[in-house]
Parts: sequence; structure tokens; C-alpha cells
Amino acid sequence: MPFDYKKEYKEYYMPPKKPTIVTVPEMNYIAVRGKGNPNTEGGEYKESIGLLYGVAFTIKMSKKGSHQIEGYFDYVVPPLEGFWWQKDVKGIDYSRKEDFQFISVIRLPDFVRKEDVDWAIAEATKKKKMDFSKVEFFTYHEGLCVQCMHMGPYDNEPSTVETMHEFMKVQGYELDITDTRLHHEIYLSDARRIAPEKWKTVVRHPIKRKEEKAYMS
Repeated sequence: MPFDYKKEYKEYYMPPKKPTIVTVPEMNYIAVRGKGNPNTEGGEYKESIGLLYGVAFTIKMSKKGSHQIEGYFDYVVPPLEGFWWQKDVKGIDYSRKEDFQFISVIRLPDFVRKEDVDWAIAEATKKKKMDFSKVEFFTYHEGLCVQCMHMGPYDNEPSTVETMHEFMKVQGYELDITDTRLHHEIYLSDARRIAPEKWKTVVRHPIKRKEEKAYMS
């Protein structure tokens, strides 16, 4: 059976519908950066998805070609993920989709190195006669986070986020979204085939221990 990251690492991909605290280790990804409304047909976000999957499946199917990756084992391509932000906004303003900036990513197995990704970009470009040069090897260490399984349309995420933030405060944490620690979503449903009310999305925010206030005696 192919190795399935969703099943083997449920703490990262299948959290409960109630918020939890998790420490996420450093992971390698293939990534495409862009901006704009993700719902725009022909926009940068939808283009990024095609580019990522083209390279992801080139790496997965490398076992059948001349480029043999050391340590390769068969696996299920992990789900699409996205890091999102907007300039001058701490968090996400869902009413300003045109202002989104993003890094779309798909996780890589640990045996995949940067040179393997470079090979896959060149191979996909040659075979599919498309430009895959926007794809890059990307390493990200997420660290301490609060997360929750969001059920339903993406536009309904604010209520899930509010619940997450209330939970983290009770647990003694505070939000730590910065230029390098970002709003993170993991998409577990195919939005083209499943009704919006059944969509499953992992929503994750970086946090830190709440600073104790110093009092003068």
C-alpha cells in the first residue's frame, strides 16, 4: 500500500472539529507564489494548482523512468495547501479577496531533494510543453500552532477562526501571525466534486505563549 501522509500523520491532516494545539516540524514542499482573488478563472491561484500537481506527479512517477530517486517509496501525493496573507492585515480579511497573496504548496516526501524538484520541473516542462518555472523547492518550519477542522465553504471560516482564537487564549497563548508565520489552510476535499457544505479544510494559525505582564511592586 502506498504511504499516505494524511493517515500516517493524522495530527497534522485530520484534526478534530474542536481546536487543538500542535507543534508542526520543518517540512519540504513544492511551492508557487502568487496574488489575487483565488476564485478568478485564469488567475494566478488556479494556475498555481495545475503547476504544482504537474510537478508533484512527475516526482511520484519518477520510479518508472531513468531518474531514480535514492530512498524512494511509493506514496499518495499529499493534499494541496496554502499560506495566505494580506498587506497591513494581521490575519485574513475575507471581504478583500483581491488583496490576497499566497504560497500554494504540496508536501514532499523527505527523500525528495532540491535537485529532484529541479529535474521534475524540467521534465514536466518538456513533456507537457508548459512553463513550470514558477515552481520552487520550499522549506517551512511552522512550529507552535492552533488548528481546527473547518467544515463547509471557505467564506464561513471566520467563525472557525474565532473559535480557535478563543481556545488559544484560554490555554494561555496569543496569536503570532507575522511576515514569516502565516495563515495556513490544508484542502482535504475536491471542491469541483463535493458540495460546499461538505468541504473539509484544516485551518491553522501560529501562536506563542502569552507574555506575562510585569507589575511594579
